[in-house]
Amino acid sequence: MLDAADYTPRLRTVYHDTIRGAMKEEFDYKNDMMIPRLDKVVLNIGAGAESVRDSKKAKSAQADLTAIAGQQAVITKAKKSIAGFRVREGMPLGTKVTLRGDRMFEFMDRLITIAMPRIRDFRGVSGKSFDGRGNYAMGIKEHIVFPEIEYDKVDEVWGMDIIICTTADNDAEAKALLKHFNMPFNS
Repeated sequence: MLDAADYTPRLRTVYHDTIRGAMKEEFDYKNDMMIPRLDKVVLNIGAGAESVRDSKKAKSAQADLTAIAGQQAVITKAKKSIAGFRVREGMPLGTKVTLRGDRMFEFMDRLITIAMPRIRDFRGVSGKSFDGRGNYAMGIKEHIVFPEIEYDKVDEVWGMDIIICTTADNDAEAKALLKHFNMPFNS
């Protein structure tokens, strides 16, 4: 039987065994600490207008995001009251979770190998969604592409934001790192 202490995520092993060497050779890094790596992955579901009418929607989004991430999600609340949107300060509007370490590598593996191929009419993700500092942001229209979500029990289909933070200094290095992780860029 596999002990939890002995378990290493597949993507972490691939990173240490092959990706680091390929990145060092490609960008001619002088020091191993200069090689970019994944820092964290932030997942966000904005329940928005639905949660204004029914506060249980934010709880439902939180439960779904917790199942996807494998870590307890936090409900995000409104910072200010906005009368036009019928939002009061402190009202639950969505949910978020930050993944690091083994959970981050496990999520990236499931995202790239399982969830993305299940997206309808998928032609790859945009290669232009970098922020200039080596971080990548993308959105998914339906959270039901993840295998942890039971389609029959879903009461609402949520959109999802995924932000992948790397230690890369620029977009070219970050894109090369994500390409080595087999991120399906379309450009």
